[in-house]
Amino acid sequence: MEINFNHLRFLDADTEYAAAQLILLGCPFDGTTTYQPGSRFAPTAIREASQSLESYSPIQKKDLSQISLCDLGDLELPFGNTPRILNLIEQAITRLLSDEKIPIVLGGEHLITLPIISAFREPYPDLILVHLDAHTDLRDEYLGEKLSHATVMRRVIELIGNENLIQVGIRSGTQEEFAFASRIGCQYNTKNQQDLSTLQQKIKGKNIYISLDLDILDPSILPGTGNPEPGGYSFRHLIEVLSVFKTGNVVGMDIVELLPYQTPHQISCIAAATILKESLLLYFTGS
Repeated sequence: MEINFNHLRFLDADTEYAAAQLILLGCPFDGTTTYQPGSRFAPTAIREASQSLESYSPIQKKDLSQISLCDLGDLELPFGNTPRILNLIEQAITRLLSDEKIPIVLGGEHLITLPIISAFREPYPDLILVHLDAHTDLRDEYLGEKLSHATVMRRVIELIGNENLIQVGIRSGTQEEFAFASRIGCQYNTKNQQDLSTLQQKIKGKNIYISLDLDILDPSILPGTGNPEPGGYSFRHLIEVLSVFKTGNVVGMDIVELLPYQTPHQISCIAAATILKESLLLYFTGS
């Protein structure tokens, strides 16, 4: 009799690395969190929550069996040394890209996006970053630090250029951040048809990377995040907005800032796992 051992993966992500197009990787880091810590536990929590999901999406009429997904588990990251942690993340993503894989990364806090984008610069010099978030993350420094979840997009545009940042869902930031965003023209209103049309034209046929901070959702939908902001998206509107980016060529994605084990019945974790499932089906199963 064959005896099987269970390894916790996201849903049925059991394709071997060599055969997989998509690689799921956890980056359990929240070393610059300044309000509510705990997002380092999110990758495991999303995998746990996914066990309650079906692989089929009635929204899209697609099934995860249509894609080849390998869940590598989590990077082993040391505590207390942010530059070294960021370097380890960049090395891991560089390896995946050199193997011609598509990284799907689970944070952790939003600073993990910086080393990921740094790794993307060589193979994708024309990369556009789509940033979905409640917060601008455009401060030049925060509490005297240049490397922070609150400065991550300012550091990212130093790598890819002002013109290659797209921000949607933003509803919180300093006056200086909003003034800076206005100068570079990076923010779009997804409830404005003209903005949506402009977005689609900007990304059509281009290589794009999607960074999704879960606080883009209203706290009534997803309360389990480090910095919840009222006035956010509904779940359905988020899926509609994500579908807009199908006109681009999605070459990678991260989902960050889930604060698990905080809300009743793990509703935030289930929402995060569902968003990951719907995103995989949106971008990697064809039309």
